[in-house]
Amino acid sequence: MTVVVTGSIAYDYIMSFPGKFREHILLDNIDNLSLSFLVDSLTRQRGGCAPNIAYSLSLLGIRPRIMAAAGKDFDDYRRWLEQHNIDLSWLRVYPDEYTASFFVSTDEENNQIASFYTGAMARSRELSFHDFDTSDVELVVISPNDPEAMRRYVRECRELGLPFMYDPSQQIVRLSAEDLIEGIEAADIVICNDYEYNLIKRKTGLDDVGVVTRARTLIVTEGERGSSIYTEGRKIAIPPAPPRRIGDPTGVGDAYRAGLIAGLLLGFPWEVSGRLGSLAATYVLEHSGPQEHYYTLEEFIERYKRTFGYVPELDVLLKRMGSPSQPEDAIREEP
Repeated sequence: MTVVVTGSIAYDYIMSFPGKFREHILLDNIDNLSLSFLVDSLTRQRGGCAPNIAYSLSLLGIRPRIMAAAGKDFDDYRRWLEQHNIDLSWLRVYPDEYTASFFVSTDEENNQIASFYTGAMARSRELSFHDFDTSDVELVVISPNDPEAMRRYVRECRELGLPFMYDPSQQIVRLSAEDLIEGIEAADIVICNDYEYNLIKRKTGLDDVGVVTRARTLIVTEGERGSSIYTEGRKIAIPPAPPRRIGDPTGVGDAYRAGLIAGLLLGFPWEVSGRLGSLAATYVLEHSGPQEHYYTLEEFIERYKRTFGYVPELDVLLKRMGSPSQPEDAIREEP
């Protein structure tokens, strides 16, 4: 089973603001917004949508392949990804660019304000599925990336008959209405969070019926309320997995996608695949950083049982995927 994950590769600079953003935004002066927040902490983490998704896939026993662009400061990051059994054969490093950077501040309500420096990510438009042997590819993930690259990948997946998950999320503002509709109509799965879903509707002019009828499957994540899956004329409500502690929400959605994909690759029903996504997401929420969590497959399955109850698919997951080896510097979770 080969999953190709496209998207940004970045270093995340994660900051914590000890207050509520909404208390400092003057709605009457929103047209003249000028704000500065004094943050209490700053950490530099490995991030980017493609490696975040790939890392959680690797914990679930899948060896994903990343197709993306990185810069001259990527050496340490490369070693980390290779250590976690991630295929980088389709990744390109540009020695004249820096790897992209993501700067995010999170308030005490887990609201976020972020900025993104593209760096080498802008060169991902130079990568093409036509340059590689795609015969073993079961699923492509088109996650936030250089907008031109995202447009190109949608069209190439359609041309090559590659099933794909379309995740425009952070790039909704940079993609045109035509781009979004093209991606929605061509994708096997469309995924976004509830705020992004409203942005899609506003930008495309589509209502709920318009989006759902164009998408084969639409998944909307809803934070602490869980997620909703719209497919085959029905809505499936997926509950959240309660966290043991709250760290930082950066990368939670990427982990959800990984858990969902793991279930779908094994042919699990949406109800089970969605719950795998919920649990994978919660592991990230409990840490500060999108790749700072770790679990064995056995630990993950036991926690699923305690959270959602036993289902036979868990035995299939353990049998088919096995348990990935533990890296030396992994963070251990209590079973």
